[in-house]
Amino acid sequence: SSELSSGINAEYGGRGKGHFSSGLKGGVKICYSIDEAVKHSEGMIGHTLYTKQTGEQGRPCNDVLVCERVYCRKEFYFAIVMDRAVHGPCMIVSTQGGMNIEDVARDNPEAIHKIPVDIEKGISEEQIEAVAEVLEMGGDQRAQLKTSVEKLYNLFVKYDSTLLEINPLAELTDGRVLCLDCKINFDDNAEYRHPDLFSKRDWSQEDKRDVEANNAGLNYIGLDGSIGCLVNGAGLAMATMDIIKLHGGDPANFLDVGGGATSEQVTEAFKIISSDPKVKAILVNIFGGIMRCDVIAQGILDAATNLNLDIPLIVRLQGSNVKEAKALMALSNIKILPIDNLDEAASMAVKLSDIVSRAQELKIKVDFSLGI
Repeated sequence: SSELSSGINAEYGGRGKGHFSSGLKGGVKICYSIDEAVKHSEGMIGHTLYTKQTGEQGRPCNDVLVCERVYCRKEFYFAIVMDRAVHGPCMIVSTQGGMNIEDVARDNPEAIHKIPVDIEKGISEEQIEAVAEVLEMGGDQRAQLKTSVEKLYNLFVKYDSTLLEINPLAELTDGRVLCLDCKINFDDNAEYRHPDLFSKRDWSQEDKRDVEANNAGLNYIGLDGSIGCLVNGAGLAMATMDIIKLHGGDPANFLDVGGGATSEQVTEAFKIISSDPKVKAILVNIFGGIMRCDVIAQGILDAATNLNLDIPLIVRLQGSNVKEAKALMALSNIKILPIDNLDEAASMAVKLSDIVSRAQELKIKVDFSLGI
């Protein structure tokens, strides 16, 4: 082909409107010669791309995908998601492809059609026909579409996907029906079934803290707030973040240590939280069921000692071995503020975070000699 399209091969969106540290504007380029494709690629590979989804730190560009330029007559949207509401896969179809599906859902929700699939029975001919009907395809294009939909569904199930999104699914001017862009997510719990697939994960595209958390067996998501959170259980973690917001603060992360964390994992969790310069206070909220409070307490003490934490540490422990945990903390010289009531603990975390932030702005060192 005399016309090519080159673009950064990355795990985030907004590439077309992004910019590189090299000065190049846009992560997707139309090229009219091999030389032009090489020139644009040199401005991408080895440089950092900044988009709305990468944040201020950007992400490195390690490779570029070069493909034939094609001309679309129509662009559609097709996706398969794991939908809790239907207890299995659900196909999402729209004639309005090539744009943000979120915008379509907001401005023209009737243009989006959902077709649930029974995961035990598999996709049926009637359901495939329903997709073709929504997209109003006929003739040879209809046959091509039906073949593609069946293959995409089988791919989705085979590799334990949670999302397979084609945007756009296009009918070309030459009559072909092609998937022009794809995003596919996989269930992390199925890693043991697909080691070859998961070995291809490009960790250079991930936040360093996410990589460290994964290696330590922790569930971590970095946020933009100033209060670090260490909690056991996803539900309790979300509730903790909600209460922090209720008191006017902002959580710096979601971190679930799970039900079987060791003191070493707790120490690693503190390393990850405290490595974020935005964190001004840390709130620990543990309900000891499977997780023992004394294990958490020992991890807290080890982390505070080894990391020389100089920010407020608010700890709320309830449940298994809580008396032993409190005794451990009481016998230590670590500055910890224990609070049994979660609402009070969240309120205190917000207040202390605000004090630290203001002190740092004024270049004043604050010593939190809290004791037990």
